[in-house]
Amino acid sequence: MADVWKSKLDTGSVKFGTNRAAMVALLGGIRAEEDGIREGGGAKSADAQRAKGRLTVRERLALLLDPEPLASVFPTHDDKTVMNGPPTSGENFLELGLWAAHGMYAEFGGAAGAGVVTGLGRVEGRLCMIVANDATVKAGAFFPMTAKKVLRAQTIALENRIPTLYLVDSSGVFLPLQEDVFPDQDDFGRVFRNNAVMSSLGVPQITAIMGMCVAGGAYLPVMTDTVLMTEGSGLFLAGPALVQAAIGQVTPAEELGGASMHAEISGTVDFKEKDDASCILRLRSLVGKLGRRDQRTEIRDRGEVFSRVAFDVERDAPKFAVEELYGLMDPTVGASNSYDMRDVIARVVDRSEFEEYKADFGRTVLCGYARIGGRAVGIVANQKANQASTVSTGPMAGQHRTEFGGVIYTESAQKAARFIMDCNQQLVPLIFLHDVNGFMVGKDAEWSGIIRAGAKMVSAVSTSVVPKITVIVGGSFGAGHYAMCGKAYDPRFLFAWPTARYAVMSGASAANTLVEVRVKQMERAGKVLSAEDKKLIYDEIKATYDAQGDPRYGAARLWIDAIIDPAKTREVLMTALEAVAMNVEVGRFNVGVLQT
Repeated sequence: MADVWKSKLDTGSVKFGTNRAAMVALLGGIRAEEDGIREGGGAKSADAQRAKGRLTVRERLALLLDPEPLASVFPTHDDKTVMNGPPTSGENFLELGLWAAHGMYAEFGGAAGAGVVTGLGRVEGRLCMIVANDATVKAGAFFPMTAKKVLRAQTIALENRIPTLYLVDSSGVFLPLQEDVFPDQDDFGRVFRNNAVMSSLGVPQITAIMGMCVAGGAYLPVMTDTVLMTEGSGLFLAGPALVQAAIGQVTPAEELGGASMHAEISGTVDFKEKDDASCILRLRSLVGKLGRRDQRTEIRDRGEVFSRVAFDVERDAPKFAVEELYGLMDPTVGASNSYDMRDVIARVVDRSEFEEYKADFGRTVLCGYARIGGRAVGIVANQKANQASTVSTGPMAGQHRTEFGGVIYTESAQKAARFIMDCNQQLVPLIFLHDVNGFMVGKDAEWSGIIRAGAKMVSAVSTSVVPKITVIVGGSFGAGHYAMCGKAYDPRFLFAWPTARYAVMSGASAANTLVEVRVKQMERAGKVLSAEDKKLIYDEIKATYDAQGDPRYGAARLWIDAIIDPAKTREVLMTALEAVAMNVEVGRFNVGVLQT
């Protein structure tokens, strides 16, 4: 039987109250910014959209998605949907990439959310990936980050075999930035390549055209399985003005590429619909009739690939209130936080039960087994509390020492590598919880083989074949980010708390390192610097690094899929785990050569 963690978090302390108040204030600011992003091009643009007889992207999503919270509904093996206890307080849409392009393209007036909405939602009981253009943002044009955001959504759908629905309303490539949108392997054209690959693997794709679908973008719907189109929409490689300029032909838009033409003459459209509402109703009906490839006989006979048991929302809830996570740490940039990561795990996993692996060895990394929403997981987490240990190797072997929380030592890396390999052998999905400063440095660490042990951990992460999900709770710095399954190591999802910091090193560390370099350069050029001058240089460097380490900066560049409320971590992981379980194909685990 799994151990139940006896939380030592003092919820009545002054520190807890101060931390909680600061976290609530930080969350409030982030939510206000997110509300602004969700407004897209603003009220005037939304009114213009409605004047065309079309809904805004958020109005379309409201009609498309089932109303139940994502984390409260689970599909059964016989393709029916059941409620397992009362609904949670969660949302019915896990939005991904909301912050994309945040603070970018100012010279063009910005591009809220990169002009497209992506995320996971349930339609007729089926978990689907949604990709929906926001026509209020530059007519839904594709900026460089728009293409990358759509590609990220497709990658998630492809890796996890998630049915994908496209709500198209786009004018095509944003021409002033065409050189950054059009040509490369991770640019606009990759979207259509992914359409074909997804189709070849049997991932259902349905497109609803509810506005403009122009130029290269016209290929997207036609490369999916089913195409719906509303009256008044347009689907053409070149619009009327471009056709006239190119070949001198004058053709009305409806005649050139309207819904009636494509339904009656070209045969491109499968369903012609009167308006957005009827189109979405049809789309929901079609999704409700999709079969399940994971119900093949060999899968059905043994259940899911990954272990899952019956789950009840009330019975299997954590023993501690998830809102207590607000008081766990000081969210102030640069604050030094020491806490027991088990207090996070206990508020995320079922019944707060955690079977800790090698609990007394390599204590600055926690490893162990648990369940979240009834699904088995292996957890790899940085321990932020300092740990007493006995040195096993190197010049200090046999001596007692205190190991710094958030630092990966040789023993911790060895333990984590072995645990990751065990999870792959046993087909257990992995969850990584980051608050890592990096690997230990210095003579003792080098003599103990820290590089070799780190390489072993990175190799295990790199070659892992089970699904990996990453949550950045606090710092995620340097090579520690890599070893804990950073973005370059193919996590199926990467989430971050508002307290996340994501960089080569912290702002203070970077400033301490770089200020000396810059000062020496200036002094060699003959400048005499006062202490005040040096402080100004330090503050400038630190401010730059702090800004770039902010999770909003990373989310704007799609390094982070979503910034999540700490109290919603469990719900988000439940949805993500359901998504990754949809792909029943798990490759052969072969870790390759390990440094021993």
